[in-house]
Amino acid sequence: MKLARRLDGVKPSPTLAISAKAAELKSKGVDVVGFGAGEPDFDTPAIIKDAAKKAIDAGFTKYTPTGGIPPLREAIAARTSKRHGLEFKPNEALVSCGGKHALYNLFQALLNPGDEVVIFTPYWVSYADMVRLGEGSPVLVETTMERGFEPTAEQIHRAVGPRTRAVVVNSPSNPTGAMFSRATLQAVVDAVKGKEILVVSDDIYDRLVYRGKAENVLDLDPSLRPQVALVNGVSKTYAMTGWRIGWTVGPAALIASMQKLQDNSTSNASSIAQRAALGALTLPVDEEIEKMRATFDARRRHMVQRLNAIPGLSCFDPPGAFYAFPSVSALLGRRPAGQAEALQTDERLAAHLLEAHRVAAVPGSAFGAPGYLRLSFATSMEQIDKGVDRLAEMVHGLD
Repeated sequence: MKLARRLDGVKPSPTLAISAKAAELKSKGVDVVGFGAGEPDFDTPAIIKDAAKKAIDAGFTKYTPTGGIPPLREAIAARTSKRHGLEFKPNEALVSCGGKHALYNLFQALLNPGDEVVIFTPYWVSYADMVRLGEGSPVLVETTMERGFEPTAEQIHRAVGPRTRAVVVNSPSNPTGAMFSRATLQAVVDAVKGKEILVVSDDIYDRLVYRGKAENVLDLDPSLRPQVALVNGVSKTYAMTGWRIGWTVGPAALIASMQKLQDNSTSNASSIAQRAALGALTLPVDEEIEKMRATFDARRRHMVQRLNAIPGLSCFDPPGAFYAFPSVSALLGRRPAGQAEALQTDERLAAHLLEAHRVAAVPGSAFGAPGYLRLSFATSMEQIDKGVDRLAEMVHGLD
């Protein structure tokens, strides 16, 4: 059977593949520590679940407008207006089936063949493939742990050219947890201002911050608003990954084009999930959110400290999100005891860690950063200690 060539350069999601493999092993009774999934281990707050139950009981189970129910679009616009001190209107917000869907729609609506999108590495796994599916070309800008995973102003200006249509900023970042400084954000502003270039600000972790303050380009230069699309959702902050509600706030013309695409693909997001999301944005849940954030912070400090105590590992201390991203480059080329083949790549190391030591982690190559592992600390302290113990055991067993 002939299939679409546009998929030839697209790989299955490595994070989903690792999670699926770990789940398969667990279903067979294998004790696997899962550091792979980017998913809070907390339950959705009860007050939010109650909002969904009330929607079901009221028979709110029919189609809604494609762009989202009006109260939710109003709440998203109000949240965004308050966050940035700018006025956003409901018609500048589009509700989609998760943040991933929002980003996919955005690139499909924005890009033409040959357009370029600047992406900073390490990057969330789907950015580059979404750009390719939109017939665009990702321009990858490498950052380093030594610089806090921030690009230099020179790198930013060099990457932006006549074919650039967008620059993606994800701060706090998946997979590193890094946040861009004001100087780095200003360099992005300077590189794009007044040009036909959109800043795609993926702010999905904006309330999971442990040091400093999460800012984006609008906080530095509100006049850039016509060139900014803000992508967010309820999944990470409110422990609502399975509810699949994300959104985009941006220029009305872009939002209308994205809605046209959504009209002809998924139509509306789940009516019940939209009511739950409305509850998340309007009901008193801040105390529970703060408890979750504080718990993540304690886990972050504990995991990073433990990882840095393992010989051969060097772990960046993330100011946001819920991932540790240790460098394992010093381990590559070493051989597990009793095996003939050395662990030459981070992919092979991650496979060995799962197969022999029952710890699921995602190789840095999946994020455009060979020589690293991504470990989610969105799990219990007990699981963190068990998994890090097994990782240390693996390291100590290498020749």
